[in-house]
Amino acid sequence: MCGEVAALPILLLRQLASSPLNTEQLAAWSELGSVRWGILSDEVPRPGLRPSSQEKPALTASQGLGMGLVGLSQAMQEVLAKARAAAATKATVLLAGESGTGKEVVAKAIHKMSAEASGPFVAVHCGAIPENLIESELFGHAKGAFTDARKDTLGKFREAHEGTIFLDEVSTMPMAAQVKLLRVLQEREVQPLGGGVPVKIDVRVVVATNQDLWKKVQDGAFREDLFYRLDVVPISLPPLRERVEEIPFLAQHFLNRKAKEHGLYPKALHPSVDPLLCALPWPGNVRQLENAIERSIILSATRPVLTREDFSFLLARVPEGESQAILDKIPPAPRFIEPMAPIAGPGPDLPPDGLDLNQVVADMEKKFMLQSLSVTRGNKKRAAELLGLKRTTFLEKMKRLDIDVQDQDDDSVSDSE
Repeated sequence: MCGEVAALPILLLRQLASSPLNTEQLAAWSELGSVRWGILSDEVPRPGLRPSSQEKPALTASQGLGMGLVGLSQAMQEVLAKARAAAATKATVLLAGESGTGKEVVAKAIHKMSAEASGPFVAVHCGAIPENLIESELFGHAKGAFTDARKDTLGKFREAHEGTIFLDEVSTMPMAAQVKLLRVLQEREVQPLGGGVPVKIDVRVVVATNQDLWKKVQDGAFREDLFYRLDVVPISLPPLRERVEEIPFLAQHFLNRKAKEHGLYPKALHPSVDPLLCALPWPGNVRQLENAIERSIILSATRPVLTREDFSFLLARVPEGESQAILDKIPPAPRFIEPMAPIAGPGPDLPPDGLDLNQVVADMEKKFMLQSLSVTRGNKKRAAELLGLKRTTFLEKMKRLDIDVQDQDDDSVSDSE
């Protein structure tokens, strides 16, 4: 039947055997002002979600960190909120931000939170593809379409069917390819090079740029009509220097992940490292932080704890005059364990009244155990290694010496990527 709901003409399609919609159900559909027609069911529509999508729970802290998303800052909270909203639809997403801010990580998060999470995620770095090959790479080609085209090729868009395609550095795309991309977004079909029948595709499109795309439009280097097709859900990623509160958590995440990648036992960051990392400008953003952690892990050899000295190379890259300013505003790095005073002569004098040797030894044990726990931030397994003990022996001594530290053992934050 055809009717008018909320002053908008809407085509209501119902099965003949179904009962009429009641007033409450009809009112719920009428509140969706963007709906012009639809197949109505008894289920009340969910505002903001397309009918075929499923409710997706919010990311837990562990899941978000596993994808490299911390989300402690207000700016990143807004990014995550927009990513969740975009994941509930198939709208095109435009990610903007400096190099290394994690645009591909956010694109993967959108894909994982979407109803198409089981489908493929295909990443294409447009700037790395020669101009004469980008159309074939994206849209495919038929056999004989050009020299060396010995077989039909699907192209990245068809490979991403029922999934997500991520086009990085979209601002570098040549004008001819921009025209074809515009048609793909409009018609949801691709035309392979060399002819053939257009092929329908069902794909989510996420694009990214580290340049001002609107300025490129004004300069005539990017099509204005394509810009409007891409700028449906714009998400701007803040640079790392604007979300310094996330740096310690990202550093620990990369510390665990890189040690795992290189087959090394996870190491600890000395507490004095955090102030240095948070004070640095990070022009390379999250990617630079990840590379710095990886370099420090490898060059620290067998040492289980990374100190501020392991990251001193970062200060050499800071403009002259700024490195000292950074050091002046952070506290000096404390020593790991205060060295015992050198013993003069054959040994310390025994007090005239004697001493309780067991108590002296217990006090010394407790002192070093507390220091090792402080260095490893409560990780008992790593603290035991610093003292050359087995973890079980370390725990027994903690119990005997009445040391109560919250358990943060054994890399509780796992890498879910």
